[in-house]
Amino acid sequence: MGQPAVDDLITLLDLEAIEVNLFRGSSPAVKRQRVFGGQVAGQALVAASRTVEPGFAVHSLHAYFLRPGDPTVPILYEVDRIRDGRSFVTRRVVAIQHGRPIFNSSASFHVHEVGLDHQEAMPVGIADPGTLPDFCERWKDYAEQMGEDYTRDRPIDTRNCEWGPGDRKRHLEPSQNVWLRADGNLPDDPVLHACIVTYASDMTLLDTTLLPHAVGAMEENLFMASLDHAMWFHRPFRADEWLLYSQTSPSTSGGRGLARGSIFTRSGELVISVMQEGLIRMGQ
Repeated sequence: MGQPAVDDLITLLDLEAIEVNLFRGSSPAVKRQRVFGGQVAGQALVAASRTVEPGFAVHSLHAYFLRPGDPTVPILYEVDRIRDGRSFVTRRVVAIQHGRPIFNSSASFHVHEVGLDHQEAMPVGIADPGTLPDFCERWKDYAEQMGEDYTRDRPIDTRNCEWGPGDRKRHLEPSQNVWLRADGNLPDDPVLHACIVTYASDMTLLDTTLLPHAVGAMEENLFMASLDHAMWFHRPFRADEWLLYSQTSPSTSGGRGLARGSIFTRSGELVISVMQEGLIRMGQ
């Protein structure tokens, strides 16, 4: 783990430009039935960013997952330059496989301005990430059951602050705090840092909707899939420094779960807000 996995993620997000406003991305060689949603969202943001002039930074992203992605074939990203203004730039991105859209998103970019400033407070009493087990240590008792999901290299180091895998058989509060960071060093490119946190933001958020129901994410009769994903970028950050992902689920009903997240720097700055709705089906 560590730097090689992070370098692989950087390569994954480095799309091939094949025509004006058209880019091609690939998926890692892992045994998955569908492409990880965070990968598609991150690659789409890369595609949008490559059509924006320097000086503009992403401030919002709104995305819909339309069909499962096929990890065995490339993904084409078509960018529509909706608007180029003096302060704001808007892009629409459609991800295409087998001639059909699997994902679409709108991203808005803004030049930096000085203005009013306030934020919600970072949660208090959160354990330091250095005192918490990493993914492999936390899930070691389930290594055989998880198979490749346990053994493969992970570019994002995630450390849960409250519960362990053995707690998932009891009803928990619909909230969790997770420290995350790229498990290695990243170049000084704000676009890359935004795209990597976009990738990571899809890793744990929807799982928050299961916590009150004594259901673990590895249940054989459980099917989960992201439906939509929205992010607002408030302040600068680095994805290779610890970020606290504070997550809550206000509602689960009708086969869908809603979760929201606030991402803070270690010093307490709110840098990103996230919302996601996902499909949750039991008995599949």
